[in-house]
Amino acid sequence: MASQLDRSNPATFIPLGGNTGDLRAETNQVKIARFERLASKLFGVSNCLIYLGDLATRFEPGERSMAAIEAMFCSSLVLAEDLFVVDDTTKHHEIATHPLVTGAPYIRFYVAYPITDQAGDVVGNIALLDYDAHPFEDESRLLLADLAVLIEREIASGILYQAHQELIRQHRSLKRESLIDPILGTWNKAAISRSLQIEMDRCSKSEKPLALIFATLDQIAQIRDLHGIAFSDIAMVRVVSRIRSCVRPFDALGRFGNDIFLIVLPGASLLVATAVAERIRIGVMSHPDQIEGELVQLTISAGIVSTDMYPNAEPEILISLAEKALLSAKTAGNNHVAQASFAQPDIII
Repeated sequence: MASQLDRSNPATFIPLGGNTGDLRAETNQVKIARFERLASKLFGVSNCLIYLGDLATRFEPGERSMAAIEAMFCSSLVLAEDLFVVDDTTKHHEIATHPLVTGAPYIRFYVAYPITDQAGDVVGNIALLDYDAHPFEDESRLLLADLAVLIEREIASGILYQAHQELIRQHRSLKRESLIDPILGTWNKAAISRSLQIEMDRCSKSEKPLALIFATLDQIAQIRDLHGIAFSDIAMVRVVSRIRSCVRPFDALGRFGNDIFLIVLPGASLLVATAVAERIRIGVMSHPDQIEGELVQLTISAGIVSTDMYPNAEPEILISLAEKALLSAKTAGNNHVAQASFAQPDIII
């Protein structure tokens, strides 16, 4: 079954490549929540909050859940730059008067440990909270330090992942740019030639025909001579838009030469290709263009060839036949569609 991607428009057709595009990195909050659950069980406390930056952003404004209140308590304290242990908050000279200690929910135990970045700067804390006072033994202190190392490595891994994803995006962008005609936004010659080979192999395996249309704007040289390259490019861009409206999403459109378009029609017989070429010809002819205030009648000429007529032809032969057919259409006086024939003159335009 043919893909519904628009192969005439490279912007919709660049494949992601391999399985990389299927990767979905977990959000930082999901990773942090996993560590928080582990820490709560590991240290036997009511809650663990791991935060990088402002804890308040994790909750809705005005939220009064227990977790939000605990986050408010942590945010109100200075970010710990070393292990900070308060076995009993009611006996600590600074925290004892805190409203969440003297009043509900009556926090009685608090431990904080710094999280550092690769430069060694403190970027966050691991905070352990409980509602009963109890000691924090040496083994627990070592475990908390180990947990901090794991979190820091997870953060570093996430940074590397994001950097890797950015490199992949840049690579795809460069690859896309290398395959696209910068003026028209179609495939360039190398890309459309590769597409032709791929589609020929696919159609051959499925025993389906494949057709080519070679087309050119009849007035392009005249527009360029009278109005300049910029206006000729504009005319070509408009023609590309009309061609795309006349082909299927999975047909491929490319700029094969300076003024020549190559359209690859997988699964199309000569009859179908003729109908498509005629539709394109009428579509272009029906839309005159304004160029520097002058109404210009645009027409195209097209040559077509299909593997149902030349089943054993290689891509180069099909291209040559399509070029000859285009020459025949031009010779007939422009605004024509001509079918390929071995009897046509061996001249490449």
